[in-house]
Amino acid sequence: MTFGGRYELSSRIAIGGMGEVWEATDHVIGRTVAIKILKDEYMGDPGFLERFRAEARHAALVNHEGIASVFDYGEENGSAYLVMELVPGEALSTRLERDHALPADTVLDYISQTASALQAAHAAGLVHRDIKPGNLLITPDGRVKITDFGIARIADQVPLTATGQVMGTVQYLSPEQASGHPASPATDIYSLGIVAYECLAGRRPFTGESQVAIAMAQINDTAPPLSERLPAPVRQLVMSMIAKKPDERPASAAAVSRACNALRRGDINAAIAAAPMLANAGSPAADEVTQLLGAAGGATQMMPTTSPLPMGEQAPKPKKKRSPWTGPLIALIVLLVVVIAGAVYGVVSGQFGGEPEGSEPDPVATPSEEPSVEPTPTSIFVDVQSLGLEGHTCAEAEQILHDKEAKIALTCETGEAAATAENVDVIYKLEPRGFVDEGSVVTASTYGPLIDIPAPSAAPQFDTDQLVRGETVQLSWNADFVCPTGTGELAGFRVSLTGATHTGDEAGATERVFGPDGFVTQVLIDSDAPLVGASYTAICRSGDSERDSAPAEMAPVPTTEASEPTEEPSTPAEPGDETEPPADGGSTNGPENANNGNGNGQPGGANNAG
Repeated sequence: MTFGGRYELSSRIAIGGMGEVWEATDHVIGRTVAIKILKDEYMGDPGFLERFRAEARHAALVNHEGIASVFDYGEENGSAYLVMELVPGEALSTRLERDHALPADTVLDYISQTASALQAAHAAGLVHRDIKPGNLLITPDGRVKITDFGIARIADQVPLTATGQVMGTVQYLSPEQASGHPASPATDIYSLGIVAYECLAGRRPFTGESQVAIAMAQINDTAPPLSERLPAPVRQLVMSMIAKKPDERPASAAAVSRACNALRRGDINAAIAAAPMLANAGSPAADEVTQLLGAAGGATQMMPTTSPLPMGEQAPKPKKKRSPWTGPLIALIVLLVVVIAGAVYGVVSGQFGGEPEGSEPDPVATPSEEPSVEPTPTSIFVDVQSLGLEGHTCAEAEQILHDKEAKIALTCETGEAAATAENVDVIYKLEPRGFVDEGSVVTASTYGPLIDIPAPSAAPQFDTDQLVRGETVQLSWNADFVCPTGTGELAGFRVSLTGATHTGDEAGATERVFGPDGFVTQVLIDSDAPLVGASYTAICRSGDSERDSAPAEMAPVPTTEASEPTEEPSTPAEPGDETEPPADGGSTNGPENANNGNGNGQPGGANNAG
C-alpha cells in the first residue's frame, strides 16, 4: 500500500492508541521513514483527527536531536497519516520489561537527555503532557528520542479537550493534571520524575486497582522512598521531581538536565546550584559517590572516584522554611482568646444566668442549637474509560456499571449506522470520557441500523442466447457501482452460478469473488443442466468488515445438447420421382438420399432395398 503517491508500507512496527506505525520507503528521495496511520474508526471523530493533525504541527515546532522529526502529513482515501523519522532501537518501556531496573548512571543519562529535549519544547511554548517510557525511544548508541506529541498543549492555545478532561497516562499523571488543572512545563518534569523512579526502583511509585485509584494516589499519597543503596543526591533529585506542588520541583527541564550531568560527574555543588533542593540530601560520603559511579560500569572513566569533591566551599545552606502549621496555630490561639473573652462577658452580663423575672424572653438572646459543621467531602472520580463500556450494548453497559458500583448515569443515543449486523446497538463512543465526578451523566453513542445496500442496476448476461451443455460461454455484469454513504468503499463483486461453474483458478466453483474492476468471466455450462442462471452482488468494505448488496439476478436460460442436430423440414416426393434401384441390386447412395433416414441416424427402409 502506498500513501501520498510516494510512501510505500513495508512492515508494521507498532500499534498505538490512535493508530498504527509502519516502516515505509519514501520513493521520492529514497529514504526509510516511519509512517503513523490514524485508525479508521477514529477518522469520523473530529476530536481524534484534530489531535492527529496537532501531533504534526506540534512536533514541527521544535527542532532538536532529542525529538523525533516529522517530515510530512496527509489525508487521503479516508485515512490520515503522519510521516516521521524512523528511529532505530527500542522503547524504554521494552527495556524495562526486560531488565526491570537500570543502573543509576544510565538513568541519569536518559533523564538528562530527555530533559534537554523537553526544554527545547518548553522554550517553543509546548508541553508534552504524556511523558512515559513508551514515548521515549532509545537508539543502539544510547540516544533518547521523544515521540508522540498527539496530546501536547501549546501555551495560551484553545485546548483540544473539554474543560476538566484529563489527558495523559494515569501512571505518569501529575497531581495538577489529575485534579483538572492546566498543564505546564512542571507537569512534564513530574512525569519524567515518575519515569526516573520506575527505572531506579523497577516499579512505579503509585499503583491501584483502577485508574481512578492511581489518579487519587498521585494527588494525595507520598511516593515510597527509594532504596538506601542509591546515592542520596540521586534519590533527592528524583523525589524533588515528583513533589506534589509544582513550585517545589526543579525550576525547569534545563535545571534537571544540568543536575543529572553534574551528578554523573560527581560535582555535587554544581548539582545543588541547578536544583537547590538537593542540599537537603546533605553532603554525600565518598562511598556514595563511588556507588553512583560504579553503577554505570565502564562509565567510571568519566567520573573517577579519586577526584575529591570541593571542600573549601560549603554547600549553600538552605533557607529555613517556616512550618506550615505556624499560620493555623496562630489563628487557633486568636480564636481561643475570642471564645474565652466572650464566655467571661456572658457570665458577667448575666446572659448565661437566665432572664430576669417577669421579662419577656429576648428572641435574639435565646440560645439555639447550631448545626454541626460537616466536613466537605472529597470529590470522588470515576474513570469512564477504564469501565470498558465500549463494544457493549446499553443494557450490558448498565449491568457493568451495577457490577462495578460505578455511580454515573448512562444515557444512550443512536449515532452512526452500523457497518455489520453484529455492531447494531453497540456503544462506540462515550462523552465525556476519562475522569468524571460521581453522579455525572455520560452519553453513549450506539451504532444504528444497517444502511441498506441496493442491488446493482443491471442483471448479469451471457454473450449468446444459445447455451450448449458442456461448452464455455462469456458472462458479464455492470461494474459501475457506488456503495452508499456509511457502508465503505466498493471492494469487489460476488458472482454466483446455477447450472454452470467458473473456470480458471477456481474451476468447478459455483461462486467466485472478483475485484472492483472485474466485469467479465468465462463459465462452463454443466453437461446435464436444462437451465442456467447467474446473479451477482457488490461487496462494500468499511475497515475490516464487509457487506454484500442485494443480488442482481438474471432469468434462467435454457440449454441444448451439444450433439443435437438442427432438424430441417422434409419435402414430400412427387409422383414419378422415385429412384429406381440399379441393376446390380446395390443400394442407392446419391446425395439426394443422404438425409432420408428415420430421424435417428439409421438408414430409412424406402431407400435401402436390395
